[in-house]
Amino acid sequence: MEETDKEVVAMAVQRVASMLQRPDQLDKVEQYRRREARKKASVEARLKAAIQSQLDGVRTGLCQLHSALGDVKAIQGSLADVSKDWRQSINTITNLKDVKDVVVQHSQLASAVENLKNIFSVPEIVQETRELIEHAELLQAHRKLMDLECSRDDLMYEQYRLDSRNAHDMNLIRNYFDDVQGLSDELAKQLWMVLQRAIVTVRRDPTMLVSVVRIIEREEKIDRRMLDRKRQTGFIPPGRPKAWKKHMFQVLEGTVSTRIEGSQAETRESDKMWLVKLLEITRKNVLDDLIVVKNLMVQCFPPHYNIFHIMFDFYHRSLSARLKELAAEDLEANEIVSLLTWVLNTYKSVEMMGHPELLAECDVNLLEPLLPQKVVSSLLSKYLQTFKSNITGWLRKALDTDKKDWQKETEPEADQDGYYQTTLPAIVFQMFEQNLQVAAQIDENFKEEVLSLCLKQMNSFLRRYREEAAAYREEHLKDRQLPQCYVQYMIAIVNNCQTFKESVSSLKKKYSKMVEPVQSDAAIETTLNEVAKEGCQFLLDEVFLDLEQHLSELLTKKWLMGSNAVDTICVTVEDYFNDFAKIKKPYSEEMTTEAHRRVVMEYIKAIMQKRISFRSAEERKEGADRMIKEAEQFRFLFKKLSSVRGGDSDRMCSAIVAIAEVFKLTDPSLLYLEVSTLVSKYPDIREEHIMALLAVRGDAGRDMRTMIIETLNQNKPSSAADTQPVFRDITVPSMTVPKLLK
Repeated sequence: MEETDKEVVAMAVQRVASMLQRPDQLDKVEQYRRREARKKASVEARLKAAIQSQLDGVRTGLCQLHSALGDVKAIQGSLADVSKDWRQSINTITNLKDVKDVVVQHSQLASAVENLKNIFSVPEIVQETRELIEHAELLQAHRKLMDLECSRDDLMYEQYRLDSRNAHDMNLIRNYFDDVQGLSDELAKQLWMVLQRAIVTVRRDPTMLVSVVRIIEREEKIDRRMLDRKRQTGFIPPGRPKAWKKHMFQVLEGTVSTRIEGSQAETRESDKMWLVKLLEITRKNVLDDLIVVKNLMVQCFPPHYNIFHIMFDFYHRSLSARLKELAAEDLEANEIVSLLTWVLNTYKSVEMMGHPELLAECDVNLLEPLLPQKVVSSLLSKYLQTFKSNITGWLRKALDTDKKDWQKETEPEADQDGYYQTTLPAIVFQMFEQNLQVAAQIDENFKEEVLSLCLKQMNSFLRRYREEAAAYREEHLKDRQLPQCYVQYMIAIVNNCQTFKESVSSLKKKYSKMVEPVQSDAAIETTLNEVAKEGCQFLLDEVFLDLEQHLSELLTKKWLMGSNAVDTICVTVEDYFNDFAKIKKPYSEEMTTEAHRRVVMEYIKAIMQKRISFRSAEERKEGADRMIKEAEQFRFLFKKLSSVRGGDSDRMCSAIVAIAEVFKLTDPSLLYLEVSTLVSKYPDIREEHIMALLAVRGDAGRDMRTMIIETLNQNKPSSAADTQPVFRDITVPSMTVPKLLK
């Protein structure tokens, strides 16, 4: 308390100090004092009012407690009087047992009297009910059946109440009504028959289905009532609960399953398209049935049955079970595709479960998969294995067919641009296209897998294609007269490489989302380039086999005397290149360049073989002029054959001219300079090449040759970089090992 007082005093001092901080505030001290006095009076008045209110509440509470105490005492007195009266009435209740027994007996007699008419007419009612069932008057039959069951159940219940242990009397009643249970079973059979044909019945006579549903609803109510009585009394009539509603759904589910299984009319042995037909029939039947359920059957059932969703679920589960059976069979590749396409695409499409008439009732996206992912993966894996095996066989068969065409005596067909071709690329990529279209129907990822497999098989196929082309050439070399159209078909083989490239690119663009090239792309590109390069080489070999005789005349005495070997070479090359015009770019340009290179190389080889040695300046001049002329012939020929101008092709012919200049030189003292110019232009020239040239020239002695070689070795001119070698692959017949100029 003291601490509180101290805190209050401190606060007051602080407050006064804050009000009197300046001298001019001392004039307002009286004003401050009156204001604080008013605040104090106000606080005291509120405290008094609060205390008075609390005192009034306490006074009221005490009054109510006194009143409650009086009420409790009055109730205690009343309870004592009730307890006294209850003890006095116990003996009176015991004396009323006889009255109770009389009441029970009266109830039994009343029940017997009430059912007396039915009891005596049971056989007659049973017969009438049976006739009504036979005539399909189900509602009336059920009404009479309910009356019979009600009479039986009431009598058995009263007997149970009278003496539940009296089995004799209970069996007597049960045996008397024995036919009633039989009638119930007969009626149930009729109901199940109607439900088994519900899809058909609802179209022809929906009232029959309505009657069945009404009967089942009645039985459900009776079942609930009997179960309630069992919980209260322990008694339940025989045959209860019937649970006809539960059995109704079992019958409907069995009916759906039967309709699904009954769709198969063909087998693989009788029809290769059996699965496609089965799936189409199933699709049509399921869609038609569900539309009937939505538009007609729903109206025959109470809303709380939710019959459409139940039937929808029945069809989904039955389809799933049937498709699992089909998936477990030994399906062929095309059958696997048909099944998976139907399962993954058709089932949820607008052609079936996504049909506009069904969309309002169900969400196809919420449906469980018809086949587990494990089963789908297994089928896809099996398809890929089968497809790999099949496509290997297809490609082998296609290549064998193409090989037979190579032996024909007629030229291969030409495309719209006039280039020779065979049907092999079209056949191969038609197979790929068909299988990729099928794979695309299943799944995007699966389509990529099939494309990857196609490209891998394509690479293996191209390696065999390369081997077969080489074998074709070897066979031709045994007898160059056969096959008659060897050149034309070899051109077609080269052109096919370009077609294969374009087709691969087209397939990837159409069926793959991958932009970056993969390993198989590079392998295919490399193999195709090798096949085309070897094909072009084989064609050029064919040309040079015909030129062998004429090439052997170059730089000989016969040549010097005026042989027309080069004229024949040019005519022969041009004649062949009339056929080679049917080769697609860029192979045709590469062939022209290679033919030019090989002709010049063979010409230079003829020089290096030292078939002739000029005896005089006149012979050297005549020979050199002839070489320059023939070099110009080659240049003119290959410019005519090629769309490429200048560059290395001109450089090749210039090598012949440069050699001719060495031969044409009349002053031997300048021979070193001419040879030095040749070396500077063609740095790949070797020592033996120069020795051969000097030997052909015929006027360079041993000392001069040695001096020229030594001088070149000491002062070799700088060479141009990145130039095509001319002399590198030309060998000079010699007993010594060739060596480059140092």
